[in-house]
Amino acid sequence: MLDSLILASTQIPLAQPIASKDELSLHNQAVQAEKQRLNQLLLKLRSQSRPETIAATEFSPAPTVPKSGSQLYSQRVAALRTGHLSTRLPSNSFQSIWSHATRQPTYEQWRELMAREAAIAAKQPTQRLNVLLGDSLSLWFPSDRLPQSQTWLNQAISGDTTHGILSRLSDFAATRPHVIYLMAGINDLKQGATDNEILWNMRQIITQLRQTQPQATVIVQSVLPTRSVIASSDRITQLNHQLRALSIRNGAYFLDLSTQMADAAGNLRQDFTTDGLHLNAKGYATWQSILTKADGAIASR
Repeated sequence: MLDSLILASTQIPLAQPIASKDELSLHNQAVQAEKQRLNQLLLKLRSQSRPETIAATEFSPAPTVPKSGSQLYSQRVAALRTGHLSTRLPSNSFQSIWSHATRQPTYEQWRELMAREAAIAAKQPTQRLNVLLGDSLSLWFPSDRLPQSQTWLNQAISGDTTHGILSRLSDFAATRPHVIYLMAGINDLKQGATDNEILWNMRQIITQLRQTQPQATVIVQSVLPTRSVIASSDRITQLNHQLRALSIRNGAYFLDLSTQMADAAGNLRQDFTTDGLHLNAKGYATWQSILTKADGAIASR
């Protein structure tokens, strides 16, 4: 299986923020250098008959990972141009390329990037594929915290709503995922959407996924509680009750994250968040634990 990880020699074109000739030259040099380094390591591991999953420490001891959307986007573009999914590489890969990235990608550029990643996933061997679908909470799920026995495709975009997700399901329709983990709704609440609007869109998303991906298990994850004024804890709790019922009625599963992430008042635990809405490392560790148990239960069916 390591043969499938040998880096592609053909770069994949992708729209990016405009860069100068000097920046492009430095970027291409860094890509080529990283490509050669990763190829050497992968070839070495293949000759030693080691497992396909590569420990991050084999590549670099540096703990630095992208901290902004521009950095994360730049890292994923670099991985894509070497024929890889970023979720299959150490979280600090291509650091020399993304560390100084500042240009913010547009929503359409994120869509194009993820469509290209989906095309790679669709051509990979039949190893089990899971999809993360949602907004910034899923976008920033640390790839090294995802269960490593599967291939993961991250199809989440920061700021996305249920309506936005519904409009881009075709972007990964050619893949054949085993499980699709869907989380959405918090940005709808931020934009003033009603519960009925959110539920209608979620029903359409589930229905379309069931039609285009009949082999996939669709798991709707609960809307996380917050510590902000976006919505009261009571409203989020009620919305999750309705999402649970909707999921069951429409052939999906419901995964409750809120119970373990809420404090006694029903708000997001303070030690789980960076800003009252987004998660810190401890918050993602809790999500990882829940996700791993769910993934194990699905795998054992």
